[in-house]
Amino acid sequence: MTSSRIADRVRRIKQSPSSAAAERAAELRRQGKDIVNLVVGEPDFDTPAHIRHAAAAAIEAGQTRYTATAGTPALRQAIAAKFKRENGLDYAPNEIIATCGAKHAIFNALAITVQSGDEVLVPAPYWVSYPDMVLACDGTPVIVPCVEADGFKLTPTTLERAITPRTKWLILNSPSNPTGATYTIDELRALATVLERHPQVLVMTDDIYEHIRFGDQPTPHLLNAAPALRERTLLVNGVSKTYAMTGWRIGYAAGPADLVGALDILQSQSTSNPSSVSQAAALAALTGDQSFVAEFAEVYRRRRDRGLALINAIPGLSCRTPDGAFYLFINCGGLLGRTTPEGRVLESDIDVVMYFLESTGVALVAGTAYGLSPYMRMSIATSVETIEEGCRRMAGAVTALR
Repeated sequence: MTSSRIADRVRRIKQSPSSAAAERAAELRRQGKDIVNLVVGEPDFDTPAHIRHAAAAAIEAGQTRYTATAGTPALRQAIAAKFKRENGLDYAPNEIIATCGAKHAIFNALAITVQSGDEVLVPAPYWVSYPDMVLACDGTPVIVPCVEADGFKLTPTTLERAITPRTKWLILNSPSNPTGATYTIDELRALATVLERHPQVLVMTDDIYEHIRFGDQPTPHLLNAAPALRERTLLVNGVSKTYAMTGWRIGYAAGPADLVGALDILQSQSTSNPSSVSQAAALAALTGDQSFVAEFAEVYRRRRDRGLALINAIPGLSCRTPDGAFYLFINCGGLLGRTTPEGRVLESDIDVVMYFLESTGVALVAGTAYGLSPYMRMSIATSVETIEEGCRRMAGAVTALR
């Protein structure tokens, strides 16, 4: 028998389900199929002009060489100012590192801390990459179900039950991908009370959607609720979602100096610094005009409201109102057990998603990919017209079921 040349840590993980779904939709389009793509989780806006112009100016000024591994001093200072201005948190530049996207920061944070036998608590529904990144770093992802009745949010009781002596990290994502759930300051205080009883547990906050929130209040941070957790909390964020800069690949992390120092060392031996030109663009994003941020969020809110109205009018589908991000996490349990015109019984959310794709050309992602069934994720980071067409097709496909 021929042994695999691929290391176990890679063979135990899988391709990102959302990426796979997006690629499948793109492949069907290349084949000439009429596809309504409600998969992709990225803003459909162009990067604002002043950010693009800053990148072009950086190129013309010769800012195309290596920078410090952790990012330019100017960018790290701008990130520190952002934390102070928007979150009321104080971080020195040596407690901040710029990375090649927030995903890079999360992976590296796990890589510098997690060893075999360590457990990482991953509330579900979760962003699809969390469990596999833990596996790739030789850890054990502990999936903690957060049911719809609790607003898809982690409760203190559930958290307490999940913690063991082997727990290394808790990952918190608010607003959440895929549900849009957002924790209130009181809910964060309640979780912090549990964490204070377990000093071995580090906390990683994935705040990438913090500005895509539909209420009147800003998104509270765990450290606003519990400043005492500062020395074991790593904040992860980036410019991708807020500033429509997904392709620029700039994220950042802030936290205790020992963690950030280890991130710096690992980054120096892997990717080195993030793109110098992208750093110049991120600097402009963080220090320039912010008015469009609220404008983008208002567009997403209108899309959310329209999508909710249409989805909740389809028999067998229902969706809670998300507080943020740009997704609808749709309960499709009402369709299970029904039969397609071709005679196939829908037994899972995967079956439902494949039925919509094959019968009407609507591309979605099954809730199974996010650790909770029977649901499906629908991106609203697209035009109202696209959302309406996708919902119209889904309604027709549901009508055809027996």
